[in-house]
Amino acid sequence: MKPLDSDFSNVHLPFTSMNNRKGREVCNDLYYWTNQIVNSCLYGDSNAREWVLIDCGMPHSKQAIMDAAEKRFGHSEKPKAIVLTHGHFDHVGSLEPLLKEWDVPVYAHEDEIPYLNGELDYPKGDAKADGGLVTELSPLYPHHGIDISPNLYPLPSNGEVPYMMDWNWIPTPGHTPGHISLYRERDGVLIAGDAFVTVKQESLYRVVLQQKEISGPPKYFTMDWEEARKSVTKLARLHPKLAVTGHGELMEGEELEAGLKNLVENFDQIALPANRKPH
Repeated sequence: MKPLDSDFSNVHLPFTSMNNRKGREVCNDLYYWTNQIVNSCLYGDSNAREWVLIDCGMPHSKQAIMDAAEKRFGHSEKPKAIVLTHGHFDHVGSLEPLLKEWDVPVYAHEDEIPYLNGELDYPKGDAKADGGLVTELSPLYPHHGIDISPNLYPLPSNGEVPYMMDWNWIPTPGHTPGHISLYRERDGVLIAGDAFVTVKQESLYRVVLQQKEISGPPKYFTMDWEEARKSVTKLARLHPKLAVTGHGELMEGEELEAGLKNLVENFDQIALPANRKPH
């Protein structure tokens, strides 16, 4: 089996889930929308004139994302900005086509910028990280960086998120060097990206059915497991009331609290790949 072409325009991944192209309101000014197996968030009240897109989904999803935004806000105006939790292909797959339509600023952590300005590629997926078809095929997934330099800006060093009042970005490295999560303290809403997820992403069966469970970052693409452990611990200490993650369904309340506590306490057993577990 040949590796997938490095150009996103020629990448076609058949994986999808029962939530494909479905959206859900998290709270009055946050909405998440599922693109095959990954979530993007749209920040702004329903019918808001100014809004922000967080992550840009899978390749070939430009029009679907634009349609979801128009349905949410009732107009086709471009966002004020795009914020990236990180630069893996399933979170930036439609970014470049969207920028051709919108030409807006894109914000990311400074440690993620080398993967977004053409300097670096991510490591290939690790087929031996865990069982399951999603993992076994991961070396074939795109892992190259992209170059969006004309639109690319580092997130403000003071932790604020452009155009997202009351939100702060939190460094949550491990899955990638510059991975971030977004948090609003006043109501405990967390956008976790892939710092942890609410589905066992390595299992195609569970991904398709969106079986809800808190898991660590996707094993086949995570670069630094000690940093990933620290990031999960950091997020658990916030005691978020509600979380949207990069993969899986929204989770809240006691289910979220208990799930994060369990992940922190049993990180080695739950999160670490089979070929990295302590013996």
